[in-house]
Amino acid sequence: MKAKERQSVSWLFSNHDLLVLILPLVLEQALAITVGMADTMMVSNAGEAAVSGVSLVDMFNNLVFAVLSALATGGAVVTSQFLGAKRREDACHSVMQLIVSALLIAIVITVLVLAGARPLIRLFFGSVEADVFQAAVLYMTISAFSYPFLAVYNAAAAIFRVMNNAKITLKVSIVMNIINVVGNAIGIFVLHAGVVGVAVPSLISRAFAAIVLYVLLRNPGLEIHIDPGKFRFDGGLIRRIYYIGIPSGIENGIFQLGRVAVVSIISNFGTVQIAANGVANSLDAMGCIGGQAMNLAMIAVIGRCVGAGDEFQVRSYTKKLILITYGLTLVFAGSILLLLDPILGLYGLGAETTALSATLVRIHDGCAILLWPMAFTFPNMLRACNDVKFTMGISIFSMCVFRIGLSLILGLHMGYGAIGVWIAMVVDWIFRILCFVIRYQSGSWRRQINY
Repeated sequence: MKAKERQSVSWLFSNHDLLVLILPLVLEQALAITVGMADTMMVSNAGEAAVSGVSLVDMFNNLVFAVLSALATGGAVVTSQFLGAKRREDACHSVMQLIVSALLIAIVITVLVLAGARPLIRLFFGSVEADVFQAAVLYMTISAFSYPFLAVYNAAAAIFRVMNNAKITLKVSIVMNIINVVGNAIGIFVLHAGVVGVAVPSLISRAFAAIVLYVLLRNPGLEIHIDPGKFRFDGGLIRRIYYIGIPSGIENGIFQLGRVAVVSIISNFGTVQIAANGVANSLDAMGCIGGQAMNLAMIAVIGRCVGAGDEFQVRSYTKKLILITYGLTLVFAGSILLLLDPILGLYGLGAETTALSATLVRIHDGCAILLWPMAFTFPNMLRACNDVKFTMGISIFSMCVFRIGLSLILGLHMGYGAIGVWIAMVVDWIFRILCFVIRYQSGSWRRQINY
């Protein structure tokens, strides 16, 4: 496009619009990750068995959360495309379809987890120590009751972001996390309830957030709102949501399942490596706060451009958002690396666990500054363009071959333990980047949409 033509473009998002969308998302992600770190720190006061049990189940919970989040992503893509095409009524109609379908799936998952918590833990994590196993069973059982609330929360939050109203989700997230932190402090330090003291406040806080966002979405003054009284199943629309959501759910699910498989490998190395892996995961998530926020922003922005049928804006906003992601990743991951020693001192773990945690964080955050945005934020551009089967295929292949296969080779057979597992993770990132960049440059993703 020539310079004069670019100047005449009616941009869908001004720089101010992007700031209004991205800043609350970054703050929300920072809050969520910080609270997660506080949870880990507080439960560590109940002993390494407790923190190990919680970290193991959190890996499984992330699998469930990834599936529910992917369904929300599918709904967000469809709704944002409707808005870009100025089809507001269809956008409103799609929201209730998303909430109901996500809720039903979450209820099924909850029932299955409650019925099989012990077998699931044995299946995923093998023969862990008895006290770790008991802590994991208890934490998983309580966590399962929060899945339906998370389904509603994720769906509603995704829709508010599509409306460029991330301030609402930030405010709700602040209250939700205050409930969680205060509840954890009471449960751990006052009631001495161990993992129960962490799990129950999480359940209560998630229920609160889901109910509040659902009620807020019923406001007819919003650009997109819901009217439960007018709900009717729309098979075609649900299929369209699932067309995006199911491949993304399979992709995210396999990714998290791969992480669980990796943790099961690490669980063979003893409690020290399990605990170090859990602590490092919480800190690594802190380093990727900006990237996680930009993942959500990419869906909302590019989905709207696709709905408007504007390929030039798809490409332009993709480049701009990736550059912002690199800047944010440098700030967050770089800060963690600079402050790593004092941060680890807050966990109160043994010297061996602390030293291993530091090594794992340096591997992750050092490489994340260069690789993470292109490995994880960039493919959300493809997803927003309906190119979900490609991203699913690459992610599953890379997870199986590199994240799991190479972890077995480096971690178990070559004796590098958790360090070998995390080196395999970096190789996985590099492979993903190569595939996604080639896909973008080829223009094959354009076949999935109609301009």
